[in-house]
Amino acid sequence: MPLTLYLSPCAAGDRLPLITGTAPVKTVHSATPETASRFNTLSVGTTLHGKNDDAPMLKMTGWAWLPDSVGAHAVRRPLLTALCDITPRTAGTALTLETQKTGHSLAWITLSDKGALGLREDRSGPAIAERMDRTLPLCHSQGYLLPDDARMLRALLTDLALNQGYDVICTTGGTGLSPRDITPQVTASLLDMSLPGFTQAMLAASLAATPHAAVSRAAAGVLGNAIIINLPGSRKAVLENLAAVLPALPHALEKLHGDPTDCGG
Repeated sequence: MPLTLYLSPCAAGDRLPLITGTAPVKTVHSATPETASRFNTLSVGTTLHGKNDDAPMLKMTGWAWLPDSVGAHAVRRPLLTALCDITPRTAGTALTLETQKTGHSLAWITLSDKGALGLREDRSGPAIAERMDRTLPLCHSQGYLLPDDARMLRALLTDLALNQGYDVICTTGGTGLSPRDITPQVTASLLDMSLPGFTQAMLAASLAATPHAAVSRAAAGVLGNAIIINLPGSRKAVLENLAAVLPALPHALEKLHGDPTDCGG
């Protein structure tokens, strides 16, 4: 899908919003209202590149609600991260880019009161991204760190699945019986449908390692077009649980995203 944008000069790694307009404004990119509206069909991880250039220039890495030009309303705007230095020759020159999404987007959320205070290193969250990247083609991966707070987790899961458009969302921590363990009940309350096969496979893998796994309350299921998976808090248990469900995850994503082929032989 070709999109015509007016780009502001920026360096690789800069993350700028896209607003409506016909000329670049300092610190933002711009597009006509018609073009800007077409971003609503795109999800996190989509890249933009020139028609005759395979190297992507920009990647969509999120959405934000920003004031419009009048300031009376906040409008949903895509956030574009530069993958290379962008130096348009002439300010106001339109550039037509093609969109492409190759692979899946992953968000991982670490729930830890101590971690959120900077008192504990997060080793489990990064392990999710590393293990997933060896199984799924990932076009984008982003981690989040939260205290064990139900309202914050509910808001973040809803945003990542329904607003940002992530394909896979994994949580780590908060699946046991401690008073602050709130991950499973928050997750279950949001799901459009559950994936009991995932939770059973993870429980079987954990029980093979320790009888303490019997107290796990981990949930898994679908919210929008995202698969959400609750994982334990320890790095070792995260890897054990992922090994149990990763063989089925690509097939699950294909079906969730509309693959019409028949299952089985």
